[in-house]
Amino acid sequence: MHSTFDPVRRSAVPTSTEADLYYDPYNVDLNMNPYPVFARFREEAPLYYNEQHDFYALSRYDDVNKAVIDHDTFISGRGALLELIKSGMEIPPGTLIFEDPPIHNIHRNLLSRVFTPRKVLALEPQIREFTTRCLDPLVGSDRFDFVNDLGEQMPMRVIGMLLGIPEDQQQRITDHGEESLQGKTVETLATGEVFAEFIDWRAEHPSDDIMTDLLNAEFTDETGTLRKLRRDELLLYLTVIATAGSETTTRLLGWAGKTLAEVPDQRRDLALNPELIPQAIEEILRWEPPALQLARYVTRDVDYHGHTVPEGSAMLLLVGAANRDHRRFAPDGDVFDIHREHHSHLTFGAGTHFCMGNALARLELRIAMEEILNRFPEWEVDWSNVVASETAAVRGWAAMPTFIS
Repeated sequence: MHSTFDPVRRSAVPTSTEADLYYDPYNVDLNMNPYPVFARFREEAPLYYNEQHDFYALSRYDDVNKAVIDHDTFISGRGALLELIKSGMEIPPGTLIFEDPPIHNIHRNLLSRVFTPRKVLALEPQIREFTTRCLDPLVGSDRFDFVNDLGEQMPMRVIGMLLGIPEDQQQRITDHGEESLQGKTVETLATGEVFAEFIDWRAEHPSDDIMTDLLNAEFTDETGTLRKLRRDELLLYLTVIATAGSETTTRLLGWAGKTLAEVPDQRRDLALNPELIPQAIEEILRWEPPALQLARYVTRDVDYHGHTVPEGSAMLLLVGAANRDHRRFAPDGDVFDIHREHHSHLTFGAGTHFCMGNALARLELRIAMEEILNRFPEWEVDWSNVVASETAAVRGWAAMPTFIS
């Protein structure tokens, strides 16, 4: 079925409709609420071309889901961020999110040993303790910031515990991850040197944590050699785990605070019926994914909606648009409803790049919402003091203060 739009490079003088339908993935303000544009993309331009930044974009759920899974046509090895693909820079080996099979599978299998369901579930008492420690001092006050009072604290504590990083050193890792996502420390992200002292210390003092497991793990690499991880490989692994593992959850907590403030009736349902919290978390994940899009390099000519995307193109897979597609989330994906029929979303990706930390993120969010609602069942956002994050890759709030009652 051919659509009426034309995604090929636009003329020098675009029509009013073309000029009006525009998405800039680097526009931090637009990324805080891109959904009116995404809704039009799904209906008017399910294959979109942006001339200024030279990329294509898919927005319907089925298109995005199939493309994420098709790692032969849409590869991550040139980078999973648009700016990396366009830069043409060589991606350092071991950057799990920027790899393709078969080497991706080798590295992913290594990490799967340490993100086992048993290890994740075993963290629940400690995560609850961290959360309680953050929230209890605020009981009796009239203010609570979802990001600064909890979001920045609890996820990094959990990652630090997994990695075996001393608690007094964990904030430095959090700061480093934030700077990496803002592009301020790209070179240290590439080497992971921020973790060097912890690796050396843990090598001398083994423990029951990810760092010790990875130091000792033997695997068969792409050449058929049985070996352990090199130090540079391990440094990069730890950077990916720490940055992805803490930043995403931090941003999700901010979005949870904002979203539930806008639906007080549904929030009341959660406070009265905590067993609904897991399905509410799935709806929050669908509704406000911190990473709006996944970028892929196109390895062959591929057709969508009657038009060809040429080999060598950059493709944005708009997770934020797909997650609200009414074809998947009927009757209206642009309505937040914790009681809706559950269908899997794309916030954690799909296929070979499905987020390995998804169970840990869901556990952290469930505990956080249980403990928050138990203490502060009602809140209003203090919009005069809200601060958006400067990060385009993982969007969200640097501060989400609320008035609690």
